[in-house]
Amino acid sequence: MTDGNLLTDHPALYEARFPDPDRLAGRWAEDCLRRHGAGPRVLDMGCGTGRDAARLHRAGRTVTGADLSEAMLAHARTHHPGPAYIRADLRGFDLRELGGAAFDAVVCLDSSLLYCHTNDQLDGFLGSCRRALAPGGLLVAEMRNGAYFLGRTDLLDRPSGNTFAWQGVAHRSTTTLTVDRTAQLLRRTRVWTRDDGSPPVAQHSAWRLLFPHELRHFLTAHGFEVLELHDGPGPRTEPPWRDGRLPGTATDADRLHLVARLHTH
Repeated sequence: MTDGNLLTDHPALYEARFPDPDRLAGRWAEDCLRRHGAGPRVLDMGCGTGRDAARLHRAGRTVTGADLSEAMLAHARTHHPGPAYIRADLRGFDLRELGGAAFDAVVCLDSSLLYCHTNDQLDGFLGSCRRALAPGGLLVAEMRNGAYFLGRTDLLDRPSGNTFAWQGVAHRSTTTLTVDRTAQLLRRTRVWTRDDGSPPVAQHSAWRLLFPHELRHFLTAHGFEVLELHDGPGPRTEPPWRDGRLPGTATDADRLHLVARLHTH
């Protein structure tokens, strides 16, 4: 059986598989916003279950969480209230119908930006951010680093497993990553099995492999100045980011962290 949206359709399963009890990603994003003096109005694009949007809300910000999945948005409204949640496609969105002031920051975590698989889609995302942001607004993003896979194969072509319990049932996920060089994508196949006798479920997804200089080029073309671009520390690095830790300068490891400012004119 194949279901391309298993975790998207089951947000509680997503949170069980990827717990973040300390809200590390949201805290890291808030630290970036605070260090660079961002105003209070934040758009969390690709907000998923709403955990990070709610963390930014608790930090005193006025947050709008946007996602393409209705199931994720319904979960966010119920379990992570505070932000306003709306449906939008990060590959091209126009949120001016919300009214009010432009956003002071756009946050895009957990490789959501890399669902822009083509140059046109990436242009669509950055152009949408440019329209959504006030002059001087910030873009804060966290994602896989395409440069890591230049000559490295330690994460590729070998299954990795994880087992956890959810709703009294043991779930096992087996994940395999492969590089599609022609499409410049990192493709992921994740096969789910359960101990209740149900058939396996295969989930397929992919991320754009973006390289640091390539990302800088796109951002500059859309009127952004890159303030930070580094491989850690961040919420998914090892060791992970902790309060008070400042960003590094290298872009060699498997995560990439970005802070960019929209030019004021």
